[in-house]
Amino acid sequence: MQRLYDFFRRHPTGVDTFWALLLLGFAGLWLMSDLLRGSLQYAVAVVVVLSLCTVVALRRRAPVKMLLLATAAGLAQMVFDVEPNPADFAMLVIIYTVACGNVRWASRYALIGGVLAPFLSRLRWHQPDPYSTLWQDVIVTVFLAVPFVLAWVMGDSLRTRRAYWAQLEERAARLEKERETQSRIAVAAERARIARELHDVVAHNVSVMVVQADGAAYVLKSAPDQARQALETISGTGRQALAEMRRLLGVLRTGEGAEGGEYVPQPGVEQLADLVEQVRGAGLSVEFTVHGEERPLPSGVELTAYRIVQEALTNTRKHGGPGVGATVSIVYGEQNLELLVEDDGRGAQHELYEDGGADGLGHGLIGMRERVGMVGGSLDAGPRPGGGFRISAVLPLAPVR
Repeated sequence: MQRLYDFFRRHPTGVDTFWALLLLGFAGLWLMSDLLRGSLQYAVAVVVVLSLCTVVALRRRAPVKMLLLATAAGLAQMVFDVEPNPADFAMLVIIYTVACGNVRWASRYALIGGVLAPFLSRLRWHQPDPYSTLWQDVIVTVFLAVPFVLAWVMGDSLRTRRAYWAQLEERAARLEKERETQSRIAVAAERARIARELHDVVAHNVSVMVVQADGAAYVLKSAPDQARQALETISGTGRQALAEMRRLLGVLRTGEGAEGGEYVPQPGVEQLADLVEQVRGAGLSVEFTVHGEERPLPSGVELTAYRIVQEALTNTRKHGGPGVGATVSIVYGEQNLELLVEDDGRGAQHELYEDGGADGLGHGLIGMRERVGMVGGSLDAGPRPGGGFRISAVLPLAPVR
């Protein structure tokens, strides 16, 4: 049944032609019963019937032209006195068809013609009846006009419904495009976040490994125990870096979960003590202080605080010069978490790093500003008076609105 319906929908003119032939059959019976064979009136009747059947056959292919053809056929009926016949049903069909379309003048024209047709027919072929009154004739004429009005109303309702569904489909397509755009934006933001995470992981852990490797090579012969300890630190740092990189790159794989529990949780403020100890083990003197009442923080603030301190200490170790020392201070406030990282090294190198200097990356302080901006905080970074570099960040603890 569905295939048959699809066939009819793909061949509308063929379906209309079938109904036109059926209508021609009924009109042909009327023509055969006509007593005017051989006269001009009969020839006009044949032309009118064929024209109205053509209107039904081509109503969807050329609705406006068929409306005009039906009008011409109706006028020919009145002029040559061809009485109403079964072929006149085509006028109802074309009125419905034109009302379904989007040509508004043609739709209004069809409505006016449909309303006037019964009155004109009544005037042309009305037989005087001494027993009927004027009001009775008016009521009969109005009753005959009802089918034409109903045909137009049905067509116009279908046009309105089609326009409504077209609007819904357009809106759904637009929403789908907006969802795709938002998805692409989200993917781009996630990739930027992963890039920042990878930068932090690689920059910090690789710098620790380089420092430890240099130290191990320096004391390999004179202090084997220290060399072995440095190599163990390199091994542990490398494993930690691999675990974090697997966690970050895992979000790029679709349909793959964590393998063997290798993905670790996001680091937070509680891991800063371990970070400081790791940096101290790499040879950087760091003083770490915490003020205020420690308490759980939003995950975004936790990660941002950890990455800021990690990046700041990495920059200090890379650009601060020999004998540099650093201080890390955390203050738990009622509404904000304040971070302060200072060193006494060569602050100018940090400025170059911010603009894309010695290491050629230029993502350190830029990444810090992006992270702080994501949680609605503020960041102040620049040289200290008297030498060194200072990074201060204020992270709000309440959600950003």
